[in-house]
Amino acid sequence: MPIAHPSKTIERVLIVGITPYFLEKGNVWFEENFAKIVEARQTQVFFQENTLLLEKNQEHSLSELLRKLDELGYEKVFEVRDPGEFVHLGGHVEVFPINSSNAIRIEFLGNKIESIERLEKNADEEVVKNILKKRLKSQKLFSDIKNLKEGEYLVHLDHGVAQYTGMQELMPEHLYYTLEYLGQDKLFVPVGLERKLSRYVGFGEPHISRLGSPFWSKTKRKIKEEVEKLAQQLLDLYAQREVTSRLPYQEPSLLSEHVASSFQYEETPDQIQALQEINKDLERTEPMDRLLCGDVGFGKTEVALRTMVRAVEQGYQAALLAPTTILAYQHFQNFSARLKNLPLQVVFLSRLQTQKEQHIALEKIHTGKADLIVSTHRLFSSDVQFKNLGLLVIDDEQRFGVKQKEKLRELKTSLDVLSLSATPIPRTLYMSLASLKNISIIQTPPEGRFPVRIVVQKRNEKIIREAIEKELARKGQIYYLHNRIGTIALVKKHLERLVPSARIGIVHGRLRERELIRVMDDFKDRTYDVLVATTIIENGLDLPNVNTLVVEDATKLGLSQAYQIRGRVGRSHTESFAYFLHGAKLEGKVKLRLDALSEAGALGSGYRIALRDMEIRGAGNILGKEQSGNVNAVGLNLYCQMLSEAVEKLKS
Repeated sequence: MPIAHPSKTIERVLIVGITPYFLEKGNVWFEENFAKIVEARQTQVFFQENTLLLEKNQEHSLSELLRKLDELGYEKVFEVRDPGEFVHLGGHVEVFPINSSNAIRIEFLGNKIESIERLEKNADEEVVKNILKKRLKSQKLFSDIKNLKEGEYLVHLDHGVAQYTGMQELMPEHLYYTLEYLGQDKLFVPVGLERKLSRYVGFGEPHISRLGSPFWSKTKRKIKEEVEKLAQQLLDLYAQREVTSRLPYQEPSLLSEHVASSFQYEETPDQIQALQEINKDLERTEPMDRLLCGDVGFGKTEVALRTMVRAVEQGYQAALLAPTTILAYQHFQNFSARLKNLPLQVVFLSRLQTQKEQHIALEKIHTGKADLIVSTHRLFSSDVQFKNLGLLVIDDEQRFGVKQKEKLRELKTSLDVLSLSATPIPRTLYMSLASLKNISIIQTPPEGRFPVRIVVQKRNEKIIREAIEKELARKGQIYYLHNRIGTIALVKKHLERLVPSARIGIVHGRLRERELIRVMDDFKDRTYDVLVATTIIENGLDLPNVNTLVVEDATKLGLSQAYQIRGRVGRSHTESFAYFLHGAKLEGKVKLRLDALSEAGALGSGYRIALRDMEIRGAGNILGKEQSGNVNAVGLNLYCQMLSEAVEKLKS
């Protein structure tokens, strides 16, 4: 290690957090995307919380910098040697960002950054990346207790679940987290012992016991036994998959290049990396089993299409499984349009087709004339016989049961599987499964995308009329969500009186599937300006001209469902609006839900929402519903820590 001394003064520096997402990136990626990350910090919660941008002459307190470095996962040391470390020496701080080849020194003058200097301290990038991944599995980084609010639940490793009631200064300059247990028992945890704490995330309200009771130790012991069984099952499952092999994929041909060049947008850095990771999977002899996570509208489908074309190049058939007819039909239309000038045949299979249409589709699938197959649950039927299925893409994978997915895998043991999900994976679960399951995360939105402006307000005719007329004035379209089929026709008539110039259609789950498709086609072709719909529009629809959403009664929606529906707008370069209206005074959990939703307009904020709802559902689907009771007993973060430790113990 060379002697450290200042080597170059710089104007600003970016420091990124030690997260799975950033650890997958190399230093070159950060250099190439510096401007995009800085721009993303303006609108995206993920980048606001997990990066730090420092500039010379910037007003910034030294104590705030030290606190933020700790939040980002940096370790305080006596001497900085490796990325992920920092040291405080009088009026300056030395820190080695994980996104840099060099450590830096930040000099303070009062509450202002006087200078930033690059030091001649460097380290091997790959070696350090492995060290940091191991550290991510440590207890401290499983805690994740940033931005705590009074009333939230915390888990103390030794004493169990409690309610956080705020910070107290019990001695001069000594702050403590105050935890309240049953019977108003209180525990004071000093700042600096956060490694003992984790934020409680569960499927319901936690059980709180008396401080010092044997309940917690019994609970931990029981769950540890269950987790060790699950870890063994997971290892056995993945070991079986590794035994199976297939021929590695050859290099992409002109077919892949043509599909890539026909993409009308610029690929995001994350899309490029996901494609590279998938290609590496395909070039191996072991079948691919990769989960692709990304917020709504961040480009997962494009990655899936290119992967399907890669499979067809190798002589395989590729199938995409979607949870609803509307979504499957939309994929079929989009794929057909993108591939219309290529020697590829896209086939749609659904129960909405006539018997004759289904027979023709089944024949093409069986004889191999169908290259890409897009289908709903109809794909599970016994009369579906593939000639040479090589790749299965599962869209919105949490909507399908484990048995359904395994049934398709049984068709061919060497089947490559790519699962898509808008349900983000908590970093704790990510790290628990990282050694078992391949996961790609798309965190950056398409360039030029605006955050959705969310309005939570009491319902009245004036705001509804203004919202619709404002969108019509800019030649756009509107979703109007009314989730009661029995009265949906009356709502249509009311809106026609309210905005006479609007052309209004209706869609809901009791329409015959053929009628459902006709209405959606008409809406896509702009025959209608307003589509009055139930929550049938929740999943995956991508209509760039629809940039206003009006939800008539937002109190009836769950948080993740509301967030998913919000994702139906804001899918173009036009500013979009989502009005979540309500008819009564907001109280209790309903108020908390809508407050959280009002903060979720920022791009990529599914990661924040997820901690309350979406991620825990995703964890339930990945781990299996039978594990939900165990997760609920100790909280997701501690459960994942136990799982990670059990997996590592069995592997060693």
